[in-house]
Amino acid sequence: MNTVISFKNINKLAIPAIISGIAEPILSATDTAIVGNIPVNGTESLAAVGIVGSFLSMLIWVLAQTTAVISAIISQYLGAGKLDEVKTLPAQAILFNIGLSITILVATVPFIREIFELLEAKGQVLEYCISYYSIRVWGFPLSLFVFAIFGIFKGLQNTFWPMVIALIGVAANVALDFALVYGIEGVVEPMNLEGAAWASLISQILMAVLSFILLLKKTDVSLQLKKPWHPEMKRFLVMSGNLFIRSLALNITLMLAVREATNLGTNYIAAHTIAIQLWLFFAFFIDGYGGAGNILGGRLLGAKDYPTLVAMAKKVNIYGVIVACVLGGIALLFPEQLAGIFSKDQEVLTIFKGFFYIVVIMLPINALAFVGDGIFKGLGETGYLRNVLVGSTFLGFLPMLLIARYLDWQLHGVWIAISVWMFIRGVALVIKFQKKYVKAAL
Repeated sequence: MNTVISFKNINKLAIPAIISGIAEPILSATDTAIVGNIPVNGTESLAAVGIVGSFLSMLIWVLAQTTAVISAIISQYLGAGKLDEVKTLPAQAILFNIGLSITILVATVPFIREIFELLEAKGQVLEYCISYYSIRVWGFPLSLFVFAIFGIFKGLQNTFWPMVIALIGVAANVALDFALVYGIEGVVEPMNLEGAAWASLISQILMAVLSFILLLKKTDVSLQLKKPWHPEMKRFLVMSGNLFIRSLALNITLMLAVREATNLGTNYIAAHTIAIQLWLFFAFFIDGYGGAGNILGGRLLGAKDYPTLVAMAKKVNIYGVIVACVLGGIALLFPEQLAGIFSKDQEVLTIFKGFFYIVVIMLPINALAFVGDGIFKGLGETGYLRNVLVGSTFLGFLPMLLIARYLDWQLHGVWIAISVWMFIRGVALVIKFQKKYVKAAL
């Protein structure tokens, strides 16, 4: 299987995965940039998008972990030459995913105000949060449906169609953002913040329809439910449960960071929102190689080809670190221009430039964590991923955040705490891989 880990083959999977992976942060960043430049209450609108975006990302990331599980199981069966034995699993997994997402949606909608008050939103920012969330939240089950289908394609070693769907969704969202937020004279009245929410929802509907059609047209996978439950559903649920817990720990980190920034004031949460949008963009860009590692790792594990697995892991990590260094170099050269995309408020930009170098410096370490996450998901090591996230959150991020608050480091402290969190994650994955898989390859 040496051809599996060639530069060409890895990038054939990674580049479309990068493009499709950054679709969600680009979609969110488009809202952020356009909303931040609304003539009336632009900074308050930007703060609201940041708070709501963080909460929605938490919900989506917690449940979208089933995507990685679907991909891992399918790729392992593909590597073992037993793909026919797993054809009924995807429909059952998607049903579970959507059912759980609807349950959570119904459970959160009645408590919108209380949720955002808990995140320290007040006054006009709170009202904007409620208005924006009440529209955007209905795209939540659609996003999970799309991600589940992306997982099926990836398990089949195909990242091309997810890329196509993502690009169409992003293009639609950008066009609708301009049309609905700012309006079209004589055609559409400006809807401001609510226009951004409607643009996102409509683009999510479009992506869900395209995903459904392409899955039926381009694969042999059926979405027809058949009894009995597939034997792998038990492993699917256990792995998903591990990743749910992992994602909760991950989002505790991000939500506490948002809460800390919000508590500092509107300009601080606006600056933090810009940094988070860029951090997510960098993360999803680098994670394209994690996606390739996920797909290939599952396949090689299914074939029990440990030497090739180790060689593949080394290559995708190197590529991920190189990409992180390139992105970091560009970001260091143009910090003001990057921030200026999202806001023209001079105080927000000054705050942002004061701490952004911390975000950039950590990118190579982040790459080890993001790529390692992808590889370990493909290998089915969800229990270890859970333990690493819980440990790094409660033994790394949280103590560092409390120290930073005591020392009044403000947003510098928030991002130093995030850096400690990422460092622990990256190092823990490298150590585990060396002990288990490098040893197995010898």
